[in-house]
Amino acid sequence: MIKIKKVLAVPTLTGFYFDDQEAIKGGVRLDGFTYLGKSRIEGFTSIRQPGEAISIILLLDDGQVSFGDCVSVQYSGAGGRDGLFLAEKYIGTIVNEVAPRLGGRKVSNFKSLAEEFDKLEIQGMGLHSSIRYGVTQAILEAVSKARRKTMAEVIADEYKTRLSEKPIPVFTQTGDERYSNADKAIMKRAEVLPHGLINNVETKLGKKGELLAKYLLWLRERVKRLSSESYKPVFHFDVYGTIGLAFHNDFKKIVSYIKRLEEMSSPYKLRLENPVDGGSKGSQIRILKNLRKRLEAEKISVEIVADEWCNTLEDIKDFVDEKAGHMVQIKMPDLGGINNSIEAVLYCKKKGVGAYLGGSCNETDKSAKVSVHIALATGPEQMLAKPGMDVDGRLMIVRNEMRRTLSLLSYK
Repeated sequence: MIKIKKVLAVPTLTGFYFDDQEAIKGGVRLDGFTYLGKSRIEGFTSIRQPGEAISIILLLDDGQVSFGDCVSVQYSGAGGRDGLFLAEKYIGTIVNEVAPRLGGRKVSNFKSLAEEFDKLEIQGMGLHSSIRYGVTQAILEAVSKARRKTMAEVIADEYKTRLSEKPIPVFTQTGDERYSNADKAIMKRAEVLPHGLINNVETKLGKKGELLAKYLLWLRERVKRLSSESYKPVFHFDVYGTIGLAFHNDFKKIVSYIKRLEEMSSPYKLRLENPVDGGSKGSQIRILKNLRKRLEAEKISVEIVADEWCNTLEDIKDFVDEKAGHMVQIKMPDLGGINNSIEAVLYCKKKGVGAYLGGSCNETDKSAKVSVHIALATGPEQMLAKPGMDVDGRLMIVRNEMRRTLSLLSYK
């Protein structure tokens, strides 16, 4: 039986940056690639600062090596999430508390070992979600190497799922370069685009929603110009609650605006992520549940995607049970152990709510590749291309891992 011989931890880089969402939504100005003004969220020393990660490396006693990356999301500390994940602050916990408990353990079963470390408490406190995320990635790869199977196969075996035989649709973000990067995503036939980073009313949505509407019309015509009729991407925008802010949470005006956006997006399907931010979990559930009902009553086919205040597996179950949105983003680093992301996708599918296996631009190539295997084993409606804010690199990492794995599974 293969065991973990040694555990190493090393500070590493993420694919993007930590951003203070409260300051950005408050209207701070860009200064090149940074922001002017003071940070608002505890732990931030500036509004934008480099993302940090810690790689957990498992040396197995047969000479093989596996690893996972502890990472946090771009908007750490906002929307009820865990605070900023800084390597210097947390590496001691990994070395002194996690490593001794992992050393010597057998790597025969992923689910049980992942759940144990996901629930681990040190002095009565659970581990930061980022640590749980990285540790469970490393455990999954260790089990896959011990069994000589892909990570997707290990998940499918242990959770009794059926492996996908075709690629999972990939959602590609443009970041602030929403024109040039949209062209790239269209040229490479991303199945879902552009995200758009609509995180400010005055500069990105428009006080009456006119800026997003103008961009949507441009995007629709750009898809037609740069592709053929066979290419039918989904338009998915993350609007960070700005629609609610622009229309002062007046549901009649919000629904009317969404209907206009639907007309502008035709013939392409439209999804809006976090159109209104309720400021708390309970309020957000009520708002999105109500908004979904109103859209369906008026036969508006735009899908609402839950994101903010939907951070843990239990949160996701609560949103899903109340049908608070047509789709839920499973923002993987926020859920801690990847076992929770697996359970979340399966719960969404069981309850008939769309599962978006997401995450953050602030992740790493490793966490992105692990996400691919989870997607192939659980079958969400879409998954996020990550890390980074470019199109080419993140789409390459996710699509290539997916195609290689599908080829291996087909061969087997």
